[in-house]
Parts: sequence; C-alpha cells; structure tokens
Amino acid sequence: MKHCDLFFLSFVLLLLCACDGRDTDYDASGVFEATEIIVSARSTGELLAFRAEEGQTVKPGEELGYVDTLQLSLQRQQLQASLGATDSKRLDAGRQLASLRQQIANLERERKRFAELLEADAATEKQVDDIDYQIAVLRRQLAATSEQINSSNTSLGSQGESIAAQLAQVEDRIRQSVITSPIQGTVLTKYAEAGEYVLPGKALFKVADVGRMKLRAYITADQLTRLKLGQRVQVYADSGEDGRRAYEGTVSWIADRAEFTPKTIQTRDERANLVYAVKIDVKNDGLIKRGMYGDVKF
Repeated sequence: MKHCDLFFLSFVLLLLCACDGRDTDYDASGVFEATEIIVSARSTGELLAFRAEEGQTVKPGEELGYVDTLQLSLQRQQLQASLGATDSKRLDAGRQLASLRQQIANLERERKRFAELLEADAATEKQVDDIDYQIAVLRRQLAATSEQINSSNTSLGSQGESIAAQLAQVEDRIRQSVITSPIQGTVLTKYAEAGEYVLPGKALFKVADVGRMKLRAYITADQLTRLKLGQRVQVYADSGEDGRRAYEGTVSWIADRAEFTPKTIQTRDERANLVYAVKIDVKNDGLIKRGMYGDVKF
C-alpha cells in the first residue's frame, strides 16, 4: 500500500473516531415561545376608535379603543330615571302613621280622665267604654295602614332592585365596549380597523408577553430523572455570528406523558424515539425572538 493511501486511511479513521466520540455541550434543544393572547370584542357595534398597532408595547388595562355605546348610554339614562321615580314613590311610614298615633295618645289621656271621673261618680261607664272602642278602632287602623305602607314599600323596593340590576348590566356592557390589553406585552397582529362593525368574539388583536419567554425543549426518559420543577438551568440562545448568549432559566412545566420526537428538534441521544416536553422560563433582554432555537444545559 502506498504511503499516501495509508495517510488518507488514517485520517478517515481519526475523523470517524472523533465523530463517534463527540459530546454536545447541551442536554436538550427547543424553540422559544411567548404567552400569546387573542383579544376579542365583547360588545356589538361600530368600532369607533382602535389605536393598537403591530409592534406597539401595551400595558395591562391600557385603553386601545372602544365600540359605539350611544344606545347603551340612552338605555342607562332611561333606567336611571325609572329608578329615581320608583324611589320617590316610597312612603315615609313615620309621617303617614304620626296622625293616627297622636289620635290614640289623645284618646288614652281622655280615657284616663274619664276613668277618674267614673271613680268619683262624675261620668258613666258607657263613656269610658266608648273611648276604649275608639282607641281599639284607631289601633286596628294603625296596624292596617302600617302593613299597607310596608307592603307598598316592599313592592317598590323589589322594583327598584330589578331596575338597579338592569342598570348594572348596562353599565357592565358599556365597560365591555372599551378595548384594553389584559397583559403587558407587544401587539403581534392586528385583525380589525376603526370603522368596522364588530360582534362579540370578533378577534381584534393578538398580544404576547415577550418580556418573559418560554423555551419548549424535549428530554429523554433518562434525563427526566435529573429534572424537577423550579430547577435553575442554563439556557443558550443563538446570536448569529456572535455565537450564543447565555441566560438563566427556571423549569416551569414538565409533561407527564411522552411523545414522539418532533422532526425539527434534536436531542442529546439521537436514538430516542419518545421524549418529554418541558418549558423553561427565561427573562428576555429583548434579543430573544419567538420561534428562535435555543439549547438548555442541566
């Protein structure tokens, strides 16, 4: 065998040995994800204003637009007027019964006087009985009037509660007409424009919390025993020509069932057919993008 052939064969064998003995500097790899929320319309009407733009950073509760509320506002005014009219019909039991109570008090004093006259034989027993009868009649009248007032006020109270409930529903619908962001994040996609007619459930925009990313990686059954929730790990994100950037991550979720290895994912053990998905929280410095590949080291 020639010297050059021996040299080439030795080089191939050395390369194969190096390949067989290679050791990756990561335990798993995956793709960075963000918590995405699609915000939909919650009321019906014309979208009078909508200021959300793709790439815009929004805060929780920040108003980004609103749906027409003219009819709801008119309905609210009508209910407020009805509620006021109902309250004005309530009867003041104290004032309504004061006259009867005064008459009873006067008759009781008169009876006491006639009772003293009766003891002195200056009055008749019939006069005392007549006063007792008048007092009894007035007391029955007082009880009936009091019951009537209470019944009327109870009915008006129920009517007022019903109107108040309707008013609360209208006010809630007016609040739902205001479009806000549920989280702090970045607007990814805008699905509607001002001037469109929207219905409840109509998607308006998609927002994602890109301040905290999640690396969805896959591990083998052997690696599963080395990982637990809350564990701190090292995460690497691709930075192009600059190599990789390192971040500290925290394991926030581990799948309880195995799945077949996704075609786009590499594992440390390329022979593995079944893997477990894990999610690792990573604080984003603004350089990690959704869909970017990342590696994790336990």
